[in-house]
Amino acid sequence: MLEPFYPKEWLDSTYEIDWEQWKRKGIRGVLFDIDNTLVPHGAPADSRAIALFEKLHALGFQTCLLSNNKEPRVKSFADQVHSPYIYKAGKPGVKNYNRAVQEMGLCKEEVLFVGDQLFTDVYGANRAGIYGILVKPINPKEEIQIVLKRYLEAVVLYFYRKHNK
Repeated sequence: MLEPFYPKEWLDSTYEIDWEQWKRKGIRGVLFDIDNTLVPHGAPADSRAIALFEKLHALGFQTCLLSNNKEPRVKSFADQVHSPYIYKAGKPGVKNYNRAVQEMGLCKEEVLFVGDQLFTDVYGANRAGIYGILVKPINPKEEIQIVLKRYLEAVVLYFYRKHNK
């Protein structure tokens, strides 16, 4: 019953993903959420995020930011990391997951999604048929609506851990 919300993987950080391994497995594109996935909520791209995107592009990965935020926030970040973006993405709706994959010229099997929220990021990736990686939020300070969702996420993640034992 809760499986549609389960990530394919759950990691501590975006910055611990083994990108070379994913490249060897045939992954060619990565979709990212921004806030609390790459940087704390509302923060500009930091040196770590910029270095990550430089590494991904050097390895030949295509990237796209997929965010429910408004364009000024997303465009500013995208400009810093030199990545295409889709703002007001409507996650967990699948339309813009599919659009991002199509704009990369890839198929879903060649794309990963990385995000910090189950009910938007992971659920949307699962619904779109894209391999979804959940990462722990970078900063515990979040907007109230996200804080409330984290309590529900804790329940789902309890069953996810139990399911994967």
